Amino acid sequence: MNGLPDSAFKVLEILERSETPISGEAISNELGITRSAVWKHIQELRGMGYDIFSSQKKGYKLTRTSNKLLPYEIHKKLKTQFIGKKIRYLENTPSTIWVGKQMCSEGDVGKMHGMVIIAEEQTGGIGRMGRAWVSPSGGIWITVVLKPQVPVDHIFMITMAGSIAVARAIRKEFDLGALIKWPNDIFIGNKKVAGLLLELAAEADSVHYCLLSIGIDVNVPLNQFSPALQKDITSISAEVGHEVDRASFLARILKEFESRYLLIESGEYETIIREWKSLSCTLENRVLIRTLKNSFEGDAIDIDEFGALIIRKDNGKLERVIAGDCYHQ
Repeated sequence: MNGLPDSAFKVLEILERSETPISGEAISNELGITRSAVWKHIQELRGMGYDIFSSQKKGYKLTRTSNKLLPYEIHKKLKTQFIGKKIRYLENTPSTIWVGKQMCSEGDVGKMHGMVIIAEEQTGGIGRMGRAWVSPSGGIWITVVLKPQVPVDHIFMITMAGSIAVARAIRKEFDLGALIKWPNDIFIGNKKVAGLLLELAAEADSVHYCLLSIGIDVNVPLNQFSPALQKDITSISAEVGHEVDRASFLARILKEFESRYLLIESGEYETIIREWKSLSCTLENRVLIRTLKNSFEGDAIDIDEFGALIIRKDNGKLERVIAGDCYHQ
């Protein structure tokens, strides 16, 4: 799961707690491995992005931790009961949701409940309606595997819980006024910073599995995107003016998500809807709605218990929108 042997992380733990350089001999004695094995693990750690000073006289010293979303770094900061306790880490993949589907079709979903699939980069990321989702390195591109004990007609609330978690984490970690744009985007000001996607496999009343994908532009330079996209999107680092610690941020998102997910499993739907409404930038706004069948304008006045957006059209009629694109006017 870590992409590195445990012994490499044991070497890392020694380096982390040592304030002064430590010799390869001291490390080999403590771990009961050869000095050449220590050297090999140092090289592996460097390959994963850790800066390690070395000198023949003084030994090794960790000078900078990795900026990758390594399971080791996330687990150091993770304060959840089950979300993220298991991690599948990939340098790159076409799509984490695709990996999730493959794993769920081949394995015991019950044992994967709460697993988080992480990719440093997605080469074929998928957004809503099957659109391409640009996912360069520096972002957070994850899929959470769930076996929910939630009625099928309330499964959409898992997306709501995810949206709340991302918005709350951005607010707490960076003091940025993140809000939720219906149905599943996170905005800072008038620019998108994150999006969510929920896929499930269900038969009649039973949900076989659920995959919640979250994509966030964290340390992504905006010039990586096309000029057409740049005017509509932002990143956390662009908003705060420096690169941020992705592992701490992700650990917080997973904690925020787990607490809301547990509320849903215990039937506290009203609590989730109330919090979602308090973070919505869509409600009380004039919007243009485009569905597969038609498009219309009106005022977004509410969200119902099934996650549908309630629009008051100009003729006074109310329209429930279950799925579609929403554009703020």
